[in-house]
Amino acid sequence: MEGEYKVFTESLYNFATINQLNQSKMKNLIILLVLVLGFSFTTSAQKDAPEVVKKAFAQKFAAVKSVKWDKESANEWEAEFTFNGKEMTASYDNAGKWLESETEITSKELPAPVSATLAKDFAGYKIGEIGIVEDPAMKGFEVALTKGTTALEVIFDASGKVLKNTPAAKETEKTEKTEKAEKAIKK
Repeated sequence: MEGEYKVFTESLYNFATINQLNQSKMKNLIILLVLVLGFSFTTSAQKDAPEVVKKAFAQKFAAVKSVKWDKESANEWEAEFTFNGKEMTASYDNAGKWLESETEITSKELPAPVSATLAKDFAGYKIGEIGIVEDPAMKGFEVALTKGTTALEVIFDASGKVLKNTPAAKETEKTEKTEKAEKAIKK
């Protein structure tokens, strides 16, 4: 009888332990679900620009029908769209004030003086994205450049003069080892 009692109490203890583990897992699952849902609601709420911003955009780009909005910061909204066959972005503050626009172009569309400055002052750099940048104070040509581990974003005026030259974050390709390590961590 004593052996049966011991087996019974051990079984009861094991059942209670398993039940506690399952409850703990369930609590963690519920917490995770609440966090994911909360994050998704927050993210989707941030994708819709205020009406004043949408109206200001519609006034400046009346012909544009399809716009993707992203909240860039606490006081900046960015619209991504196609206008006159070109990929563009336009940024506005929360009050609907236009901050800047960027239009993607090719190197063939750069003014000759900008191309000449690139060839002379940035020889050996690989040209990445190119765009026309416009804000209330200026209009220029932004060129992403890379050379080895150096990455730059350079803004030129139409005469080829460098207006701004700033280091930029260079995207690095993931190696197979990095990808395998990330997969192992996820497991």
